[in-house]
Amino acid sequence: MTQSLAEKQKRAQEIYRSLEKIVPDSGMILEYGNNFELLVSVMLSAQCTDVMVNRVTKKLFKKYRTLDDYINAPRYEFEQDIRMCGYYKQKAKRIQETSRIIKEKHGGVIPRTMDDMLELPGVARKTANVVLGNAYSVVEGIAVDTHVRRISQRLGLTQHTDPKKIESDLMKLFPKEQWFRLTYLMIEYGRRYSPARKKEGGILEEVYGKKKISK
Repeated sequence: MTQSLAEKQKRAQEIYRSLEKIVPDSGMILEYGNNFELLVSVMLSAQCTDVMVNRVTKKLFKKYRTLDDYINAPRYEFEQDIRMCGYYKQKAKRIQETSRIIKEKHGGVIPRTMDDMLELPGVARKTANVVLGNAYSVVEGIAVDTHVRRISQRLGLTQHTDPKKIESDLMKLFPKEQWFRLTYLMIEYGRRYSPARKKEGGILEEVYGKKKISK
């Protein structure tokens, strides 16, 4: 039986309230001192744990303090400094390219719009949403990382695998004022109770996992 949008949204709110009760202390784990360090941290976090990123940036942010430090760093040296985050060659190239664009096009300031953020090398909607939300309280969407994708699917909030389509589904189900917090609620819930290796899912899957939202 096909559910109406209102019914889907009501169910989504039940899930949201449950997440708030289960992981009330959810939030940003990455450690940074300014908006550019936030951007670097999020770029490094692709296919890497936040714990590992924090280990790397603890030294990195002491060594690289300005945009010019990143821009002028020898590529090989910079690669070695972030090696533990994985995909370090690609990440090093994109971080240095992004640093140059921010300096030359944006006067050394992290952009405040989604369109400008998406023009930066290595920055897709997930990274842009995280940076805009934490740096400027600008909320234009929902950051869909591996945790959000997995939990959204397990709870029947989406049938898609593509992050953009998942984000679109979630934006229809949850009001805008919940978008920013929703990401961290799902991430923390995924870390604690519903990791990828746990096939049956966690607490909420027992209640909502088999009640898929009909098209």
